[in-house]
Amino acid sequence: MANLIRIPTPLRNLTRNEAEVSVEAGTVGAALEALEKKHNGVKARICDEKGNVRRFVNVYVNDEDIRFLQNLDTPLKPGDSISIVPAIAGGR
Repeated sequence: MANLIRIPTPLRNLTRNEAEVSVEAGTVGAALEALEKKHNGVKARICDEKGNVRRFVNVYVNDEDIRFLQNLDTPLKPGDSISIVPAIAGGR
């Protein structure tokens, strides 16, 4: 069973407007690599030049923030879902 990556609206132009992309991977980092292979350029919007998740992007595995788990080394089980959520800032 594959892992499902939920793509936020601002990045869907890089995934041919797909809201969800199915990949098979053992870790979050490997899932992002698999996503990049399917949709070139998307990983650069999620990760910085050192390969770390950008500060303004939140990544969740089954509703848990990977920053409180093992970051990109967070293991995945078949059927786990990954959500990419851009941080929203603003206000008055």
